Amino acid sequence: MANANLNRTPMPGPPATHILFDMDGLLLDTEVIYTAVTQTIVGRFGKTYDWDLKARMIGLPAPESARLLVDALQLPITPAQYLAERAELSHDAFAACDALPGAEALVRHLHTHRVPMAVATSSGRALFDLKTTRHRAWFDLMDGVVCGDDPQVKNGKPAPDIFLAAAARIGAQPESTLVFEDSPQGLAAGVAARMRVIAVPDARMEKSIYADADLILDSLPQFAPEEYGLPAMSGKRMKNDK
Repeated sequence: MANANLNRTPMPGPPATHILFDMDGLLLDTEVIYTAVTQTIVGRFGKTYDWDLKARMIGLPAPESARLLVDALQLPITPAQYLAERAELSHDAFAACDALPGAEALVRHLHTHRVPMAVATSSGRALFDLKTTRHRAWFDLMDGVVCGDDPQVKNGKPAPDIFLAAAARIGAQPESTLVFEDSPQGLAAGVAARMRVIAVPDARMEKSIYADADLILDSLPQFAPEEYGLPAMSGKRMKNDK
C-alpha cells in the first residue's frame, strides 16, 4: 500500500483504555460482497459500479449510500428498491462472510486483558446478526454493540452519534478511547467525537483523505497495542491469524 505509514508514529495522548470497532471492511470482509451484488444490480441497466463511486459510498448509512448510487448512475429504480434487492442477493453471502486478517486475534487479546470494547456499525441490528453468523464466539466478547438503527443514533456517520453512544455503553471517555475505522466517513465521525482514530483503509483508497487519523495501517496485524499503553500482543498470534 502506497504511503501506508503516512502517520506511523502515534500522536501524543493518554493511554487508551477503551476500544471501538467499525465492522464492515474492518472486522469482517463484507465490502467485496457489497461490490459484487451492487454490480449485479446496476449491470442490468448497463451501468458500472466503479471504485470511485464505491469510495464515496463506503461508511455512509444505507439510505444515504443508496441515494448516492441511484443518483450517480441515474438508475430507473428507487433507493428503497435497490436496498431491497441488495438484501435479497447478499443474504447467503453475508451469513458466510470471512473475518479480515487480525480481527479475531486482536479482539480476543483485548478481551483477555479486560480492555472494554464495543462495535459501532452503520449496519442495522438484523444485518449485524446475519453478518456475524460464523463469528459469534468472538463478537460475543464485545462489551457492547451499537448499530445504525439504534434509537440513540439520530444521525449516521460522519456525525459522531454512533461512537458517542458506543462509548457511553461501555463507560468510555472520548480522550482515552481508540476507534478503528476503514472509511473516511467513519474517520470523520471518530474525530468529531474527539476520539483518536486508527485508519485501516482499503488499499485502493487515497491515503491523503485519512490525514486526520492518528495512525494509518495496511491491516490490523500491523497494530502494536503497546504504542497506546495497551498490553503487547505476541507477533506469532497476529501473524498466524488469517
